[in-house]
Amino acid sequence: MADVEPQVDLTNCDREPIHLLGAIQPVGFLVAVSTDWIVARTSANIGRYLGHEPQAMIGNPLADFVPPKLLHDLRNRLAYLNAPDMVERIFGCLLQEDGGPFDIAIHLSGSQIILEAEPGTPENGDSNGSVRAMMARLDGQADMQGFYREGARQVRALLGYDRVMVYRFAPDGSGEVVAEAAKPGIGSFKGLHYPASDIPQQARALYKRNLIRLIHNVDADPVGIVPALDENRKPLDLSLSVLRSVSPIHIEYLRNMGVGASLSISIIVDGALWGLFSCHHYSPRSPTIERRSTAELFAQMFSMRLESRERRALVEYERRARDISDQLLGAVASDETLLNDPDWLADILTSTIPADGVGVWINGNYAFSGRTPPTDDFRRIVRALNGTAAGRVYATDHIGSLVERAAAFASEASGLLAIPISRSPRDYVVLFRSELRESVRWAGDPHKPLEYGPNGPRLTPRESFAEWQEQVEGHSKPFSPSELRVAETLRATLIEVVLRLADEAAAHRHAANARQELLIAELNHRVRNILGVIRGLIRQSQPDEAAVKGFVKVVDGRIHALARAHNQITDDHWGPAPLQALIDAEAGAFAQHKESAIIAEGPPVLLNPQAYSTMALVLHELVTNSTKYGSLSGNGEVHIRWHRNHADDLELSWQESGGPPVRKPTRKGFGTTIVDRSVPYDLGGAASIDYDPAGVRAKFSIPARHVSERRDHKGPRIQLPSSKNPHAAPVKPNLLEGRSVILVEDSLIIALDAEDIITRFGGEIMTASTPEAAHDMLDATKPDFAILDINLGDKTSFGIANRLLDMGVPFFFASGYGEQAKLPDEHRGRIVVQKPYTTHNIARAVEDLLDL
Repeated sequence: MADVEPQVDLTNCDREPIHLLGAIQPVGFLVAVSTDWIVARTSANIGRYLGHEPQAMIGNPLADFVPPKLLHDLRNRLAYLNAPDMVERIFGCLLQEDGGPFDIAIHLSGSQIILEAEPGTPENGDSNGSVRAMMARLDGQADMQGFYREGARQVRALLGYDRVMVYRFAPDGSGEVVAEAAKPGIGSFKGLHYPASDIPQQARALYKRNLIRLIHNVDADPVGIVPALDENRKPLDLSLSVLRSVSPIHIEYLRNMGVGASLSISIIVDGALWGLFSCHHYSPRSPTIERRSTAELFAQMFSMRLESRERRALVEYERRARDISDQLLGAVASDETLLNDPDWLADILTSTIPADGVGVWINGNYAFSGRTPPTDDFRRIVRALNGTAAGRVYATDHIGSLVERAAAFASEASGLLAIPISRSPRDYVVLFRSELRESVRWAGDPHKPLEYGPNGPRLTPRESFAEWQEQVEGHSKPFSPSELRVAETLRATLIEVVLRLADEAAAHRHAANARQELLIAELNHRVRNILGVIRGLIRQSQPDEAAVKGFVKVVDGRIHALARAHNQITDDHWGPAPLQALIDAEAGAFAQHKESAIIAEGPPVLLNPQAYSTMALVLHELVTNSTKYGSLSGNGEVHIRWHRNHADDLELSWQESGGPPVRKPTRKGFGTTIVDRSVPYDLGGAASIDYDPAGVRAKFSIPARHVSERRDHKGPRIQLPSSKNPHAAPVKPNLLEGRSVILVEDSLIIALDAEDIITRFGGEIMTASTPEAAHDMLDATKPDFAILDINLGDKTSFGIANRLLDMGVPFFFASGYGEQAKLPDEHRGRIVVQKPYTTHNIARAVEDLLDL
């Protein structure tokens, strides 16, 4: 569409024959002189204008052929050429006294000075005034489209061509006609696209050097330079020549369009070739150098105004983007569900970055709005995006370069801009653009049927457009640098939104977890206290009858077994607990002096709370019976083994040996019922017991649903006695002999149970149920030791602890909350005994505290 004829040395380019570098258009003539003003080379048609043959002029001074005044003016103008690629012009020059005026352009080509003359006008017009008036009309345009259109109108009014187009280059080098001014009845090229190959890179480079390019008559025969080659066998460099001849390929292209003459003026913005004013005429036309110079000046002013407008538009665009970012941030802050609404996001984002569709991918969930790829392809795109640069906006106008088989959905989505809104695995908001060729209008030939020339149909306008369509297949309109900058701004905003929502969600989860922790701890505290109360009631209700005392001891043991199991499973908030810990706890409580007689073997496994409580009673009964009647009553051993079978069920065996002969019970008591029926009834498993005279054997099968693999855990609170563990040594009966102890406990039954333990250790006990009563005791006496229940109704014992700390009295805390008890900073690290009180947990705490 533009004047696309290359103007540089194309020795290695098959589209531009080298011999054309030595020819000019016949609309004027050319003289090349050396710096000593001797005529070096001329155009073959110089005799038509000066009346001298070229051969007669070469080697003679220029002063022999032009008036002295003109020679003087040329020398003065030559002094202006102090920068590369400069061209100076002199208007209305007289080459002969009786001849007409000429306009002369002067520039340097290597060591030679090139003078190009064309018939001109007697006097210069007011070009400055013309340009001022043109710019005033241009500045009056409110929008860019009006600005482009008015620029085309002003150039057409100045130069008189049938059609003037504003031709803009895309980042990929293709071109689009963004505005035009044309005489009526010749159709419109506005909106048409053409491939980058229509204007080779050599020509684009020269358009930045030589701002104006003229083709006077596409049917004119070129005029050669005499001589064609210099003494070094090189042609004259005509890169900056205004009369340079034209490639026949380009001539054919223009003929196929019905164009008789053309002119182009470069539009340079921010140092880069933005586009061209492309002028077409349907008959020969050659505006004077003076008119062309005015048009060139206008184009330079147009370029400056365009650059200023684009900068203002970019600033305004980015300002609107910031406003939209703020709007997005404020809207999502008040309604977080909007982030999952693709239609709302599409309205927000596409008002800033034009797109045909939006896809949202958050936490593996997706939603779409507008034209987007199919769901499976969207998943593939997201996976591919995870392999791109992390944390950066990613854009492409060809999705096929990112994923395979993109051609299947190219009509819906050929390009994308992905905005990551989280870290890996990342979430995205993806803007999609449709295939570019679907959005381009082709109006057909507005003049006549196209003629195919000898260089092939690709040189016709219609075939050129077809070539462009082939080039852009599977491609969308590229995302501009300013759009990418805005996308980065939106990315920061969306991440801020997501992080804020994540922080709020985390805060809600933390608050919910804290409430859950508190509820679980409160429940555990109450259960432990209830078990302590029941245990204390049984102990404190003991009559003197030996049978009743035996009954009480049995029931007490069973309740204590449940309490120990409860402690284990509530250490992890009512979660699975280790089987080994259960065995250790039961053995430590009822077989303190038989540590080498209980041998447990098996892989680390966990039992869920239901199975853990059931097996606590079963193992308690087995240990108790063995201690009273079986191998643990003498010098025998118990082997406990377990493994998981092919169905992942847990198989556990109990084998006694070395004890007195075993006899089957004559009656079936409650303990036997627990061993026989608990696992089948409560857990859906199997159980069997064999009273072999050599030792009791029992087998249990616990279904896999109650069993899981062991994970890292803190270990049992109660361990098997070991000589390496001083806390597991046998309890000293005189542990607190002669020491006075204050017990602060708000439950009478639990307090009585603790008093019995302290008394058995030889201590003198004083009990208080409230902080006030405890302070009264401390006013009257200084104890040797103290035990403080943390929670005393709606109060705590921390004030008492502070006073004991000041008095230098050792103490430890007790609580149904156990390790979850919350202590103030000054008492952090203090020993906390988990209720209910037992001989062992009090003994261990006393030994730790007093270093006994």
